[in-house]
Parts: sequence; C-alpha cells; structure tokens
Amino acid sequence: MSDFVQTERYLKRKIDAFLDAWKADIGHKPLIVRGARQVGKTEAIMQFALRQYENVVYVNFVESPHYKGINEEGYAVGDIVRILSRMNPDFRFKKGNTLIFFDEVQEFPEITTALKFFHIDGRFDVICSGSLLGVQYSRIESHSVGYKQDYEMRSFDFEEYLWARGYQDDVVEDMLAHLLHEEPFSNAELERYFSLFLDYVILGGMPAVIREFVQRGTFEAVSDIQKQLLRDYREDIRKYASGLDKAKILAVFNHVPPQLAKENKKFQMTKIAKNARSRDYLGCVEWLLDSGLLSICYCLHNPELPLKGNYDPSKYKLYVADTGLLLAMLDEESRDDLLRNKNLGIYKGALYENFVAEALSKSGYELFYYRKDDSTLEMDFFVRTADDLIPVEVKAGNTVSKSLRKLVESDKYGAIHTGIKLARANIGRSDAFLTIPYFCAFLLRRYLKAKTEI
Repeated sequence: MSDFVQTERYLKRKIDAFLDAWKADIGHKPLIVRGARQVGKTEAIMQFALRQYENVVYVNFVESPHYKGINEEGYAVGDIVRILSRMNPDFRFKKGNTLIFFDEVQEFPEITTALKFFHIDGRFDVICSGSLLGVQYSRIESHSVGYKQDYEMRSFDFEEYLWARGYQDDVVEDMLAHLLHEEPFSNAELERYFSLFLDYVILGGMPAVIREFVQRGTFEAVSDIQKQLLRDYREDIRKYASGLDKAKILAVFNHVPPQLAKENKKFQMTKIAKNARSRDYLGCVEWLLDSGLLSICYCLHNPELPLKGNYDPSKYKLYVADTGLLLAMLDEESRDDLLRNKNLGIYKGALYENFVAEALSKSGYELFYYRKDDSTLEMDFFVRTADDLIPVEVKAGNTVSKSLRKLVESDKYGAIHTGIKLARANIGRSDAFLTIPYFCAFLLRRYLKAKTEI
C-alpha cells in the first residue's frame, strides 16, 4: 500500500488522459515524468495509480532516504522487489496489477538503471518522477536509454485553469469553433474570458496557487504562495547546481523580468555584469532550461523554413516558464499596481509576451523569433504548419505592425502567406491578417491543425 494521502480535492490535469493511455498500451515502457518542482507530478501520478492499480508501491527518496539501499544486491527485479518488501512489509506485489512509483529520483538517479530490467521482466509497471528532474537527466538517460518513455509536465495551462474554475470541455470546443469559423465572440463572452484570462496571468499555473484561489475566490494569499515557491526554487539552485557557479545561475534567473521589460528583449549577459561573456554563462542557461524554470526563444537567421538549423544559438530571449511566477518576481510597486488597479505599466508587453511563450511551449511548440540587426524588421514568435511559416505578433493595441505586414506581403518570404496577431481584441480578419484574443493562444496549435485538415 502507499503512504500517499490526498488531503484536498484533486484538480483535473492533462496528464490524466496521457497516463490512462500509457497504461492501456500493451507494450508500454517504464515512464519518467519530468518537470519542475511543485507542478503537480506526484499528486497526478498517485491519483492515476490509486484509480488504476490494486497495489501501489510508493518510494520517496527524499522522505525516506533509506530506500537508496534497494540496489545493494544489484538491479535485478527480483532483488529490488525482495529488498523493498523487507524494508516495508506492507508493500504488495501482484503481477499485472502493481505500480511501483519511484518519486524524487533526482536524489537517487541510479535507480533508473533498473528500468531496463523492469521492462524486460514485465510483471510490474514503473513510473519515476522528481523535482528538477532535468538537472540529473543526462545521468538518467544514460542509465535507461531505449527502455523508458518520457513525459514533461508543466504547471496548469489556461485550459486546465478553466477546468479548475468549473468550466467543461464544451467551453473550449466552442472557443475553437469560433476560431475555425472566424466568428467573433459576443461582448459578454469576450469580457468573461478576458476576466478569466487576466486572473490566470496574475495567478499563473502552479497547483498550490490555483487551488488556493479556487477555494477562497480571492487573491488574498496568492502572492505569499508564489514568493515561497520562488524561495524554494532558489534554494534548489543552491542545492542541486553542483559543478556550476550557483551565483551566476541565480543572476540569470533574477535578470529575466527586467530584460523582458526592455524594448529589445534579447537576453544580454552584459546586463548582469559589465564584462560578462555569454560562453561563461552558457551552462547556467542550460541548467535553468533543464530544470523547467525557464523557456528559451531563439532568433532566426531568416524568417523562412526550416526552423531547426535556421537560428543563432547565441541570440535568444528567456521567459519564465510560469507567468504567475514572473509576476511574483517583479518589484513590489509593479505587482501591487497590477493587483489593485490592473495596470501593467512597463511590464504589460513583457507579461503578455511571456504568457504567449508559455502557452505556445505548453502546447508543444519550440520558440523562435526574428529581429533584423538594424531593427527594421522584428517578430515576436513563429509557428508553422507542414508547408507554411506563420508570424505571430503579441500586441498591446489593435493595429497590425509594419513588420507583420511586411513579412506577409513581401515576395521575399515565400513560406509566409498569413499572419496572426494576438491582442486584447475580438476575433477578426483583415485580408491575410487574423486577430485572435490573448486567451485563445493555448488553442493556436489545435486551430492550425484543424485548418490544414479542412
């Protein structure tokens, strides 16, 4: 039996459907669920486990470090099961109806060596997870390559937030239908969705924050929870960033908000320290990306296909992986002004651009932008279909920029035939330009897929 205790109402997540499909696949391999601290990995996996299995063997290497001795006789399944049973006689192992859940594996990545043997043996299902899993993932990959499946879990996206607020799937399907038919929302719908969207931008998607807001219906304790999460993340940097300059990693992390507030949002190491060189900080950026704390958006050499191989790895923008945490990183005055007056000030563009980056990456897109050296042409993001490259502009106002118009109308960019503008506006089309409200950014991938299938 498991020691896991569910103390609060579970909020539906997208990983739920994935886990059910994983179990239903006859040939499924051991699963590794990657993701940053406190995005809901343990809770979601245990909800699935208790629903789908007669027996759940839960091993937490942080809470119970003595379990690190389960490999004392090697990694054969029989040896590990015997030692687990000796350590906890309450554990039950029934062939075909037992899940072994190794949690906090960043504390004991060696256990993933056993995944090969569990897969070959086939009697028990295995899931591994842990906070900041990306930090140790190169070791885990070497232990288990070819014998595992990966899933990256993020904080709540806007769709999951709507579920938490009590909205059903038909609401999202209706949003998608409006996009596909380019049919504007009614004024009542538009105001309701923008109100929900602004709440979500302020809250972000961390489960503890969402749950607190859903239970109270106010922002009363939200800031305190977000600040504690940031303290936890910074403490994890100090704890797990072995072999790297922890002060540099913290400096990169802390400089993301002020650099996003600039007109040129390209991340510049010289803003951290006068003589800083990018190569001295490269490992720090990679560490933060692997940990799930940040997302990266590379600058394209040219706005054309293909995207991979067509970007400059030394030019990039960095975004906080959860916009609510970005807000919590702002100075007190900016944050209070937003909460009290809904005035985004100089951070308005940064917050909305960060939200769009978050929405695109959570829906599976890699992030790319373009900025010409002389600044005469620039675009926030690009997405693609099989044949087309589509520039995506994030606007505070409701006009089409010169850059978006030039990219779409110029003969120089053969893969670009239409452009998308995300704004605080209703759905609307003007020639080759489609305007979409911010809150629909999470639907962009589904919209483009459905359009190509029509």
